[in-house]
Amino acid sequence: MTRSTHALALALLVAVASVFAMACGGDDDNATTEPVTTDAPEKPVTLRLGYFANVTHAPAVLGVVDGSFQAELGANVKLETKVFNAGPAAIEALFAGEVDATFVGPNPAINGFQKSRGAEVRIVAGAASGGALLIVRPDANINSAKDLAGKTIATPQLGNTQDVALRSYLLKNGLKPRANGGNVTVLPTANADQLTLFQKGDIDGAWAPEPWATRLILEAGGKVFLDEKTLWPNGQFVTTQLVVSAKFLKANPQAVERLVRAEVKATQFINANPEKAKDAVNKGIEQLTGKPLSAATIDGAWRNLIFTYDPIASSLTKSAQDAFDAGLLGRNKPNLKGIYELSILNKVLGELQLPAVTE
Repeated sequence: MTRSTHALALALLVAVASVFAMACGGDDDNATTEPVTTDAPEKPVTLRLGYFANVTHAPAVLGVVDGSFQAELGANVKLETKVFNAGPAAIEALFAGEVDATFVGPNPAINGFQKSRGAEVRIVAGAASGGALLIVRPDANINSAKDLAGKTIATPQLGNTQDVALRSYLLKNGLKPRANGGNVTVLPTANADQLTLFQKGDIDGAWAPEPWATRLILEAGGKVFLDEKTLWPNGQFVTTQLVVSAKFLKANPQAVERLVRAEVKATQFINANPEKAKDAVNKGIEQLTGKPLSAATIDGAWRNLIFTYDPIASSLTKSAQDAFDAGLLGRNKPNLKGIYELSILNKVLGELQLPAVTE
């Protein structure tokens, strides 16, 4: 790693960490939730939905590309979509009223809930579990956690879900990022740039989400050092979930119920028809990005993911604590009371004769 790259990484850490501290330092004990009812008369509404052109957002990509989301929403709900590249941008769009709901990772949802003191963000369903791995260069000689000392490990973004996971893993193994007085350089870098740096040998590894983890293996000769699911009970942790604006939820509960039902049905289809679903999702990715994933990449990524409407609430609580322990949530311990509104999901699951989920 060059001296200028190292300096840039440290500057980024300091600058963005200060933003997290200011944004998330409030007390969210004032967060309030009201019972949601979907019995009121339904009215025409536009639902603006955010999601990523990514395999980890497969239920959304599938539901949009095959028209099943709009079909389930019905004539009274007009679906408009917006594609994001990063969770923080999606949450900011939710705050700004540019979208009413979005698929997003756990830590952006936590940060958004903290920043708004519980007023803006509600998690109404899960979408995906797993699909995050620490990939290392074979010639970096990383064979145990202690071998990470003196190495440079990339994450997609400071404070994002994989960044928090890496920092938590370091702390639990007696290590710390260089910026915190340790000897591991944590380098927040966009996924596409990680691939280039990995190929050049400028980073020793990356804690990456799919399909980038698989691409690091196939296109850069990386090897799996750690599959994050091995760190979680039953191998399950939330990767993607569906969040809605609290204001939109209160004003349009029927539209949210229709969206949740559409997502549950898309998830059922994915799990019952994996090959057809992979083809449809890859077609959606191609439409959104101009290029599909290779067959080997989507096959590898798909194997590492579980698609589920269960938000796996226990893992979100742990992620919040890990972010706090890593110094990314300011001075106040995370309080996620009120972040979930699962009554609509459980109503839908009951209608479909599926087991309820819990917080």
